[in-house]
Amino acid sequence: MLVKIHRNFANNILSQPSFFRQKAIRFSSMLQGRVSEEQKVNVNGVDINYVRTGTGEHPVLLLPGALGSIWTDFKPQIEGLDRGKFTIVAWDPPGYGKSRPPDRTFPDDFFQRDANWAYNLMKALSYTKFSLIGWSDGGITSLMLASMFPNNIRKMVAVAANAYVTPEEVKIYKNYQNIDTWSEKMRAPMIKIYGEEYFRRTWSNWVDAVLRICEKQHGDLCKESLAKIKCPSLIIQGTKDAMVLPEHPIYLKDHIAGAKLKIFEKGAHNLHLRYPEEFNDVVTKFLIE
Repeated sequence: MLVKIHRNFANNILSQPSFFRQKAIRFSSMLQGRVSEEQKVNVNGVDINYVRTGTGEHPVLLLPGALGSIWTDFKPQIEGLDRGKFTIVAWDPPGYGKSRPPDRTFPDDFFQRDANWAYNLMKALSYTKFSLIGWSDGGITSLMLASMFPNNIRKMVAVAANAYVTPEEVKIYKNYQNIDTWSEKMRAPMIKIYGEEYFRRTWSNWVDAVLRICEKQHGDLCKESLAKIKCPSLIIQGTKDAMVLPEHPIYLKDHIAGAKLKIFEKGAHNLHLRYPEEFNDVVTKFLIE
């Protein structure tokens, strides 16, 4: 009886306005089970923390930003994306969130390293072909992953991502390197997860690493990788993003074959958290089309 109710309910939600459709999706997801508990799996000698939810035939990996974690970066997507259509996997990259130890390090190839870890995580969970939703640093990792493993990626959504860093952005990073310049509202969630000392040191190390890569590679993070991306790709950017300049989504669209571009007119760097219902709706339509 419950299955019949769920089937009838799900068949009707697509005819509803976006706001009500998202509410319906949440209710539909509840009927399919709660969000799974966080677990760990050993990948390349590192215990990686992840959460998996949903019963859909389409696996989707969520990749967080710098110092990001499962719940700080993707809570509205884990809870709001349709668990009947998708199987959602979200992870804490090694050194972030609860994937510690080890402490986070930033060699010159850390984006490539994260892409390898992410691929091997999904392989360990028995997913050989899956889609990506990556935000900020996770968006860059997604670009690398899609270029390194083109036969394994179904679709890619890159949010607030960039393939290179401009001199203007270098100045922004330097200005934010000392967390004492951050507002209390910005610092508090990170300090809650990491403690002040680890957060301060790791963020400063991240800035140093990006500046070092920029100097060695003239700002190039992954330009040459874009031509190797073969999967359908959606680039999402907010017009009010203070961290990623407006030229970047245009560059990605122009250099990734067949890529689509969606601009959130009121969106800032964290647009997927600020406008989760619209974001989830856009992403769902792209992934299932």
